[in-house]
Amino acid sequence: MTYSYEDVDKESNKVADALRSVAALKEGDTVALFLGNEPRFVWTWLGLAKLGCPAALLNFNIRSKSLLHCFSCCGANVLIAAAELRDAVEEILPALKEKGITVYLLSDESTTDGIQCIGQAIAKASDKPLSPSLRSNVHMRSTALYIYTSGTTGLPKAAYVTHERVWASSFIQGVCGVTSEDIFYVNLPLYHSAGFLIGLVGSIERGNTVVLRRKFSASQFWDDCRKYNITVMQYIGETLRYLCNTPKKDNDRDHKVKIAIGNGVRADVWKDFLNRFGRINVRELYAATEGNVGFINYTDKVGVVGRINIISKVFFPFALIKFDIEKEEPVRNTEGLCIPVGRDEVGLLVGKITKHTPFVGYAGNKQQTEKKRLSNVFVKGDLYFNSGDLLRIDNENFVYFQDRVGDTFRWKGENVATTEVADILMMMDCIEEANVYGVKVEGHEGRIGMAAVKLKEGRELDCVSICSVLANYLPVYARPRFIRIQNSLEVTGTFKMKKVKLVEEGFDPTLIQDPLYFLDLTQKKYIPLSQETHNSIMSHDIKL
Repeated sequence: MTYSYEDVDKESNKVADALRSVAALKEGDTVALFLGNEPRFVWTWLGLAKLGCPAALLNFNIRSKSLLHCFSCCGANVLIAAAELRDAVEEILPALKEKGITVYLLSDESTTDGIQCIGQAIAKASDKPLSPSLRSNVHMRSTALYIYTSGTTGLPKAAYVTHERVWASSFIQGVCGVTSEDIFYVNLPLYHSAGFLIGLVGSIERGNTVVLRRKFSASQFWDDCRKYNITVMQYIGETLRYLCNTPKKDNDRDHKVKIAIGNGVRADVWKDFLNRFGRINVRELYAATEGNVGFINYTDKVGVVGRINIISKVFFPFALIKFDIEKEEPVRNTEGLCIPVGRDEVGLLVGKITKHTPFVGYAGNKQQTEKKRLSNVFVKGDLYFNSGDLLRIDNENFVYFQDRVGDTFRWKGENVATTEVADILMMMDCIEEANVYGVKVEGHEGRIGMAAVKLKEGRELDCVSICSVLANYLPVYARPRFIRIQNSLEVTGTFKMKKVKLVEEGFDPTLIQDPLYFLDLTQKKYIPLSQETHNSIMSHDIKL
């Protein structure tokens, strides 16, 4: 189906008109949207915006407790859901009724008590423009959206997204060189800031064409690009690697894609992607949905998330400060203030909280909001946003993402960056995916390295070669002492590796059904981790 901007505008007027009359929605009422990537998502959100109603964008993959948790965060009293998500809604319906939440299904008829259908009301509603007086109290600092963080470290948190943030995000496409003539491919979920703010809202600002796909598909990606003459694509987390892992074809470079906008691609994958699919301007960026600082790599240098200049410091007053990995807190001097790092030194990124660079925080989670606020950084009483990310700036002002604070771990008194170790494991012919993390060992300080890996089809773990490659590239403290073979590695809805459960499960063969291996430094190879070997490690008979 194809829709013009005029079609979408009229459809959104109908949604707003129906919700006013049927649901009695008014300015300031928060509404939770539980929809997949479909055109209705766009005009339902626009309809709510025309009424001055903030929208909470729910991840359509979550169920039961997580879904209820997302409701309690944002304070929504109304849920609008797609017909195909009826089962997920019915599962939590008793709890929704208890909370007094009204549920509307975007379909024509419902057989479930407690679920109302709004499809017919929308179809019959007026498509005439609504009066701006309906949203007369909405301003730049009003909440426009609640976007949930991806949940790599537990339950999702609802980040407040103001109209100012939506407006500012809409210019990212322009900064990356996108014009109204481009055709933009959105295949990332619209419930997340990449797909919604950079993709959809950015395209509305540019006035270009959006090709909306229900979900990312590596096998269909380039066929879609050729079919719809895509000129701008998006990526996030692991998606570029998924594209590089598809079987090579003669027509790999037969496409019109000239710009790729995203974040989280590893340098080796970036190079492979360009070598295989041709000269595409990769615009890697660094940002957080709730953060107040960001960078864009507007150069062709591979592996960097941006380059700082005088303007970036004015727009985003930030600093990199010394950070104690073990204590998971900034290092402070005798006066109790933080210490800036030197050039080429890894530090915690913090962004100064000002009127122009605010940090609004998370809905219904004061504790997590306060955790992200850092005071007395350089002077008593100042306030900074704690990004939770470790970055590095080199002598040419290029910015490199190093690791997330919770992911970097400390072993034998040394810091280990999980992304670096994963990159080296991925050099192995037998390994398709690697997720590196640190696990606790009783009687030892810090955390020891472990990797969950997915092997390439038909391949076995090359126990000797892996040991040899790791020894060539990494100091002994950084080499994963344990490897866990999995059929698939769990990722979030935005293709970031999940680690929390893996860290909790550790390396106990009685608890873990997956094959486990231990790096035996005397034999210089990985050996299967037997119960006997595990017992020897725990009793300290085997020295780590």
